[in-house]
Parts: sequence; structure tokens; C-alpha cells
Amino acid sequence: MACRLAELLGGAALGALLAGAALAQGPAPATAPGGLPINQPLPPFPGADYDPAIPALEAVTGFGFGADMTPVADIRRYFDALAAAAPDRVRLVEYGRSWEGRPLFYAVISSPRNIARLDAVKGGMRRLADPRATDAAAAEELIAGLPAVVWIAASVHGNEVGPADAALLTAYHLLAARGDARVPEMLDNAVVVINPLQNPDGRARFLASTIAARGLLPDPDLDSAERDEPWPGGRFNHYVFDLNRDWFAQTQPESRGHTSAILDWHPVVLADLHEMYTDESYFFPPAAQPTNPWMPERMAAARELIGRNNARWFDDLGLDYFTREVFDLFYPGYGDGWPSYQGAVAMTYEQGSARGLLARRSNGDMLSFADTVLSQTVAALSTVEVAAKNRQQFLRGFYEDRVQGVEEGRRDSGRFLIIPAQADRAGADKLARLLARQGIEVGRADAAFSACRAQYQPGSYVIDTAQPARDLIRVLMEPQVQLDPAFAEEQERRRARGLPDEIYDVTAWSLPLLYNLDVAACNRVDAATAPLPPEEPKGEVVNPQAKLGFLVPWGDAAATRFLTAALAEGLWVKSADEGFTHGATAYPGGTLILERGRNADGLAEAVQRIAAASGARVVGVDDSWVTAGPNFGSEKVVQVQAPRIAMAWDEPTDPTAAGSARFVIERQMGWPVSAIRTDRLAETDLSRFDVVILPSGRGYMGRFGEDGAAALKGWVERGGVLIGLGGAMRFLADPDADLLSIRREDAAAMPAEGEEGGKPKPNGDGDEEGKGPTVPGTLIASAEELKAAIAPEKRPPDSVAGVLLRASVEGEHWLGAGVKPQVHVLMQGADIYTPTTLDKGVNVASFLAPDQLLASGHIWEENRRQLAFKPFVVAEQVGKGHIIGFTADPTARGFMEGLGTLLANAVFRGPAHAR
Repeated sequence: MACRLAELLGGAALGALLAGAALAQGPAPATAPGGLPINQPLPPFPGADYDPAIPALEAVTGFGFGADMTPVADIRRYFDALAAAAPDRVRLVEYGRSWEGRPLFYAVISSPRNIARLDAVKGGMRRLADPRATDAAAAEELIAGLPAVVWIAASVHGNEVGPADAALLTAYHLLAARGDARVPEMLDNAVVVINPLQNPDGRARFLASTIAARGLLPDPDLDSAERDEPWPGGRFNHYVFDLNRDWFAQTQPESRGHTSAILDWHPVVLADLHEMYTDESYFFPPAAQPTNPWMPERMAAARELIGRNNARWFDDLGLDYFTREVFDLFYPGYGDGWPSYQGAVAMTYEQGSARGLLARRSNGDMLSFADTVLSQTVAALSTVEVAAKNRQQFLRGFYEDRVQGVEEGRRDSGRFLIIPAQADRAGADKLARLLARQGIEVGRADAAFSACRAQYQPGSYVIDTAQPARDLIRVLMEPQVQLDPAFAEEQERRRARGLPDEIYDVTAWSLPLLYNLDVAACNRVDAATAPLPPEEPKGEVVNPQAKLGFLVPWGDAAATRFLTAALAEGLWVKSADEGFTHGATAYPGGTLILERGRNADGLAEAVQRIAAASGARVVGVDDSWVTAGPNFGSEKVVQVQAPRIAMAWDEPTDPTAAGSARFVIERQMGWPVSAIRTDRLAETDLSRFDVVILPSGRGYMGRFGEDGAAALKGWVERGGVLIGLGGAMRFLADPDADLLSIRREDAAAMPAEGEEGGKPKPNGDGDEEGKGPTVPGTLIASAEELKAAIAPEKRPPDSVAGVLLRASVEGEHWLGAGVKPQVHVLMQGADIYTPTTLDKGVNVASFLAPDQLLASGHIWEENRRQLAFKPFVVAEQVGKGHIIGFTADPTARGFMEGLGTLLANAVFRGPAHAR
């Protein structure tokens, strides 16, 4: 294969690209004792012709391409070396920092001519991206002269290590190969942007664990410590987020920086390089079904063009691959989803991973790290080649997508989307800015206006969908995005046969529903709007010299941030369980009360400072007289004290659930959490904590045991607040734990109308020959009767991939203070729970009736019927304390903004209600 490979890549083209020295410790043998092959650098080829002025990886790290996994800092060092060696063909741009302070950067590689005119290229792409300012003739002029911007993104998951090293190899080949005749065309016709490492913190965690476990030789055993990653593994970033689900939610700095960089360049092709299970070969598009209906139609043909070119390279090299079987294009939060709605032909590439230097596949074959680096490099170069060869086609398709967005937006029913000024001002502001950060034009009305027979107040936001980003607006803002009917029907057929469904990720993500905001659509809006100012909105204090004190209306994230900042400064804060009216203003339950008499001098200054930083709206009051609801001195007004919070960390929590719970409380609410490893939490003295949070996970009973559960219960009885999220409810509802009275349900029997159903039971008697028990004979007259006969007596409900459901909130309970009467809940999995009874507790939030339940997504009919009226939030008082259970995780992916107040009530107001 070596000779053919050299020929394909330009005679001697791969030479030093595939060459390298052994590890820095000295040359390693090709085989270990007994003939076991070990990882080697990618070998040189006869007559390799690479420019010696361009440093190979060995010159920087001491090992060759594919010989070892390049440390995070060395990835940047190598690109610095390339930029120093070829300043006329390389530019490095830092676009942000990870949570742990590591630089996030990309390299721009192209011909000297293109590098010299990069600003003009970016300016040309910006003009091409807006057909309202660039007519067809001007666009064709741009298309004739612009290179295609091709984006190669690597290793969004930290333990998918091969893509980052392939990025190094790809850059080297583009800069150093003198024997590959295709490279000049690539660099003349394309600007190649390489983001070598989207998730440096995760990679650093993975490398630390795998290097610490190394022995004499690379261990190919799949159960070896080299690839047995300690919790939470290297896949995730510092806050344990899956960054490949965060592209539109943009909760993490890595996502925000990367998407901003993409919008700065407007690439026309984007390849997102991943790794998958070791036994797999290589995946590239065409993708699996379903495809999102808002995906631009031309994308399918463009992906197939690239896929066919990849296939030619792989065929010629004897590399296996597959297409279409997995990795769909439905959820817009992937690296192949979000960029597609920006006009890029975006694709997921997946290579079977060695997860170390060497792996033995289940069939006995060996997969080396070098193998994975080679495959990813070949795919990246093939992608650049096809984009360069078809430069004008991709540029024209990009422009036509943007033209289509404007034209179809003008024809849209409900062309204008309005985010009204509303009680959750912080949520509306955050949503508007989130959309604007993604290249969507959002206007803010500074005066009142009317539209579609409704009145809107100043501060409302208006989005005209007749803009280039129209498809992105629709995919993010529509309440429902339907699965293809044929695909949905096929999933029902599979379920009927006992096969797993093929839905890869959640089927619902509507931002207005996630934020629980009112959003209206109208065909015509006559309102003067201005672009959003660059600075974040600041809070305000009405009547800052108030004689009595200050009120902070409860119910949005800004009020929560105000509370945590006030507690951090040691201010005395009270909160009303019920709504009240002061003067002419009605205040919601949960409203914060800060009185001068309870606080030291300087309260007004502190309140103004905290309001400005938090974005909260504060009202100064001169007296305490209320005309409805509890007075400030009522027992229905409680003091909120600074809670000491412990959170279960490590197994058995689900890593992303633990990470998102911690992130929401620390970064969105602004309060520190003591993350305690679960084994220690089960044994520690909890008396120093007010709140214990169990993130979603399975296996708590095995960790705590009955003694640990009893200790938790005793702590609650003495006044603690125990909060369980999502899968942690299995532990709280376990009869052996005896913490909550509710129980997890089996699937409900749902026979067809008029059908009795049911399975025969053994009669317990042996037959006449004594050969064992028998059952009464039955006749099976139809396939439906067979289906009923073979159904197990007890089974869990079928798992739901991810839907948004409606739940009603008990506003008179202190947990519901300041929360809208109805919220939206992201439900995943199969867990359904019984309601708590009135003598045990309160169902603070319950799912709606079957015909009202589904807000967005695809749900199985049986789950829809069984989930109706079941609890989302339950609260039971146990002794002096409380146990609060969320049957679905309110912190999932950090984007459930509309559930923030419910969680804040549990965390911060819960201890205030311990007796």
C-alpha cells in the first residue's frame, strides 16, 4: 500500500508528513517480545520531497506524527513553529480562552497571495453573506475572485485525540509538500482554517489519565488502565459539558468563541473531526436520517459530492468507511448542524478510536493511533481538495442560501417575531442577545407599538425573518420541528418489534420554550427599532434614597443573581412566600425585601452596585404598608441566609448532569458549590451544610447503602434540604432508601379498546408425568394477540429521546413563588413517578393532561398518556427539613432558562423553610 499511497499523494508527497522519529526516549522496537506490534510513527516513503525549511513535528516535540498524542501546549508550539517558518502562508488567531485558561486558537493557511489579502477575503464573504446589499451581479463578481473558506475543526471531545494530531499533519502537508501537485491548487483556491483543538481542557484531562497509566509498552487491551478514564473522562470541558451539544445554546466560552470565529469568516465548507467506538471504521456523509426540515435543500447534494471524493481517496488507500447508518442532521446544536444554517456545508467525520497508542479490536485486528491520524488527515485533505476544485459552486451555493433566506422570510406567515417586554426581563434580554450573537438581526423598540391587535411596551424585541439567517431563526424559534413522517413511522415499526429506535438526540429545543418566554408572530410590524447595544443591560434602582428599604421582584435570573450577590456581601434579605401589593404595584411571590433597619449603613450604595452588576430591577419604598398579601413582618416572609451547598461529584452521577448542575448554580446564579466525591459524601458529617444536591445519575443506592440513606434522612430531619435531580430520583424513591414516598412506575398496561389482554399465569400443578407446572391453554387469533401474549408482565416505559412537556406549577407553595403558572420541561429517558399524597407532601409541579402535555418534539403515545398528571417537582417535609425531587433534570445542558427560578427556590429559599 505504501507505494500506492505515495503515488496518490503526489509521488513523494507524504514523505515527512508520514515520517517521524520514535518517542523522545529513543527509538522503539517495531514489535514487543512475542511479536506484538506497538505504535510507530507514520513511516517515510521513498523519494519523499518535503521542504526542510518547514519543521516536522519531531523538531518541536521529539516524536514523529502519529507516534504519540501531542500535549495541549505542544499543539500551540507546533503551530507557532509553522507560522515562524512560513509567515507568508500562515496566520494564527486566538479567539478565546477555555475555563482553565488555555488559549483557543485557529490557523489560517493559504497561498501567499490569499494570506496577503485576508481582510479583503473576509470582507468579500461578509458582502456575499448579505444579498440585501449585494445583488446577483456583484455576487458573481465576488464569486469569480474569492477563495473558498474551508474550516477544519478537530477534537471537540477531549478524549477524541486523533483529530488534533491530524490537524497538525494536515497543516504540515499543506505547507511542506513539494511533491503533491494538488497542494498549490488547494492553497490558491481555498483559505484553509484549522481549529486543531476545540476542547483543550478535556484533552489535558484525558492525556493526564492515559499517560499516568502507561507501562513498558502500549497496552492494546480495551480494558487497560490507559483507556479506562477516571470520572468524568476526557470527553467534556471543565464544567463537564458536551461541547458538541452547545453550538446554539452557547453556554460555554469554548462554544461562544468558536461560533464567533466562524461568523467572522463565513466558511462555505466545514468538517468537524471526531472519533467513535474502536471497532468502527470511518464515517463521512451522506448522513443518516432524519434531516431537519429547515436544513437548506442544496446541502444534501453538496455533502454527497464531498463524500464521493472522500470515498475515492479511501478506496485508493484501502481504507474502510461507511455512510448513512448513523449521525443524523436533526438537532441543530451539533458541529454539522449549526454551521449548516449559516451557509456552510457542514459535516461530521468519525474515526474508530484507539483511545491510546494501540487498541485490539474485537476481531483481533490492531488499530494504532497512527492509523487514526492518517485516516483523519486523508479526509481533511480530500475535503480541502473538493472545495478548492469546486470553489465557485460552493461560493454560489452559500450566496443562494442567503438569498433564499431573505425571499422566503418575506413570504413567511408570521414574518415578524416579537419578544415582548415581560416579567422575565432578564430572560427576554438574554434570548435576544443569544440570537444576535449568532448572526441574527434583532431590533429593540424604544417606544410602545401595536401589532396584530396587541400592544407592546418599550423594550420589546422584534425579529424580521426576511434576513439571511432566516433558516436559523426558524429552527431555533419554532415551537415544533416535525420528524419526517416516514422516519417516525419506521421508529414505531421498530418499537413494535422490540428494536431500539434510531433517534440520536433530543427532538425538541425551541428557545422560547426553553426560556419559558412569551413570543408572538405577526405578518406586519410598524415599529422603530434599533440594533442591540454592545454592552449588557444593567439593572436599575427606582427611588434609590428610599426611607424604608428596597424590593426586588422575584422570578428571573437577574433577581437570583441579585440575591446571591447580596448574600455574599452579608446583607439581610427577606423573601415573601406569597405575592403582595405595595402602593399601586403588585409584587410576585418570592420578592426580596431589604430593609434599612436590618442592614448597616451603605445599603443604598450596595443595592445600586449589585443591581447594576446583576441586571435586576429594584424598587425603593418609603414605608412597609401593603394593601394585599403578607406584610413584611408576616410569618409568610422568611429570612434568606447564605446556604452552604454540597453536591455529589464523581460516580454514580452522570458527568454532564453533575457538570450542568454545578454550572447553573455557580455560573448562572453566582453561588459556590462544594463538590464532594460521592463516596466521601456518603460518610461525611453533613451538619456543616444546609443543602445537599444529588445530580442525575444511577447507582446512588449502591454507593450510599441503607446506612448512608438513613444518615441522609437523619440530616434532613434535623433541618437539611436534600434535592434530587433527574435520575437521582431513583434513589430518593427507592423503598430501601425510604427518603421520598413516591415510586417509579412500570409501563402502564394499555390494551386496545374492547380488548381484555393479560397473560396466563402458571397453575402451579405438575402434569401427570410430574415434569413441572403447566398453564391453561390459549388460542392466539391475531398478531395483536401475539403481541399482548409475549409482552413481559413488568417492564419500564419506552425511553423518550428528548421532548419538551408542559407542567403546571402550584403557585401557593413556596417552591412555586415567582414561577409562571406553566413551565416547559425537557423530558428524557423512561422514568415516570407516582404523585405524592397529601399526607406526605405536595406535587409542586405536575405534567398536564394527555392532550395538552406535548409542547415540542416526538413522544411515544404510551408515554404521553402515562406521564399526564404525574409529578415534575415534589416536596416532602421530613422532620425539620425538606426533600425536593425534580423528576426531570432542570439543569440539562445549561439551557433550561425557564426553570431557573424553581431551582433557585429549592436551593436558596428551601433552607429558609426548615423548621
